[in-house]
Amino acid sequence: MHLTDLTFSEWDDTLPETGFGPFHTSDSLRVIDEHTAGDLYLFGGYRGEQPVGLMPLFLRDQPFVTGALSPPPGFGIHRMGPILMPTSPKRRKQEKINRTFIEGILSVLDIDRSLLLFRLSCDTTYADPRPFRWAGFDVDFRFTYRLDLESTTPDTVLKSFSKSLRREIQDGEDLDHSITIQGVDGLRKVYDATRERYEEQGIGFPMSWEFMRDLIGSLDDRARVYVAETPDGEFLSGIIALYSNDTCYFWKGGTTASYENVSVNSLLHWRVIEDILTDPELDDITQYDMYSANNERITKYKSKYGGDLVPYYIVESASPTMSLAKKAYAKLTY
Repeated sequence: MHLTDLTFSEWDDTLPETGFGPFHTSDSLRVIDEHTAGDLYLFGGYRGEQPVGLMPLFLRDQPFVTGALSPPPGFGIHRMGPILMPTSPKRRKQEKINRTFIEGILSVLDIDRSLLLFRLSCDTTYADPRPFRWAGFDVDFRFTYRLDLESTTPDTVLKSFSKSLRREIQDGEDLDHSITIQGVDGLRKVYDATRERYEEQGIGFPMSWEFMRDLIGSLDDRARVYVAETPDGEFLSGIIALYSNDTCYFWKGGTTASYENVSVNSLLHWRVIEDILTDPELDDITQYDMYSANNERITKYKSKYGGDLVPYYIVESASPTMSLAKKAYAKLTY
């Protein structure tokens, strides 16, 4: 296997048809690269001319430590990490590709492990982080909820929800409101409401408006901003949905609990799901990813949608000297 640092154009040409998240696209990576310190490397692993692995990695030099990060902190991105494209269905060969690709990445970095803050938060499609553990890194896991929306109908999906969630959605049919897909003005309202919500809870919100604006603007048809309003145009709540080639992700928003005793956020999520099931432009989307299922309070709500609990892996430096750096990183990850 040989590794190379790809251009953005080469990266897009190499991405597989499925098995990657919205932040793996070159459009997202360009914007993140423009807004973060350090250098972005788009590693591609090849066997001959055949691509078998991809990894976006941000390298950031700081006093006494070098960060090798995927994704970088401060952008509200939960998952990035490696993409594998094995050419054989045989387990042994797949594991060999994975092991060789990861060993190659770590070899290219050539950084003193005692001075390296290495952190990956992998996509759910990356299912075998053992090569990192064998190389001396800590491996942990997180969760998300994912709804299977392939070959089904709105009525069938609604019946799979909890009784209380069904009632909330049915009550919304009599609520005088509107939910529309909006542009930059709606995006700004969702951003401001999300930032205010985090600040009310005493949680830092390091993501800048400029980054969110540039990201959503660059994604074009891979992003939608859903906004709920009263009849006179008062903002109630909104959510940002991002799309890979086969999955829709709830990314940010959902800050208003209720309006006229009806859950606005439930109505927003239901509108996104209905669009996935009925909008011809979204015919290739077969799943709705709630993006995280790690906060106990929030998961009590998200679990009402009946999605499957899906793990994803976190890989971190195991050096005791990195503990302070990891704590600082955690404060920027949300």
